[in-house]
Amino acid sequence: MPDPQLRRRREAVIEALLEIERTGDLDRLPEVFPHPRYELIGNNRVYDGVEVCTRYLKERRNAFPDYGAELIALYHADDAVIAEAWVTGTHRGRIEGFEPTGKGFRFRAAAFFLFDGDTLTCFRNYFDHATIARQLA
Repeated sequence: MPDPQLRRRREAVIEALLEIERTGDLDRLPEVFPHPRYELIGNNRVYDGVEVCTRYLKERRNAFPDYGAELIALYHADDAVIAEAWVTGTHRGRIEGFEPTGKGFRFRAAAFFLFDGDTLTCFRNYFDHATIARQLA
């Protein structure tokens, strides 16, 4: 189990990343996540690298401008912080070939923030893609 200071530094990184995603301040992404890698298990997609991840986050923000994650709980492990969160958004723009529906979604997710020391190396997100699709249809 990481020491309390390392735990606090990791939590600060997670909070900063969520703030970047919430505000769309993607120029700060490399400061918080030097080599971003998003693994979205629910839809079997991987985005790796600053350019690719920035493009993905811009597309998601365009499609769901009110996208947000409300942390429920954090669990610390040797090389990770596991987060449970409620994720919400309203489909206002085109994404992956899907036209906006104007409908919202809310689902519970588990995210694994993988670390090397206090450097975030991967954001692995587990969610049920079918739940989102049903809510947006």
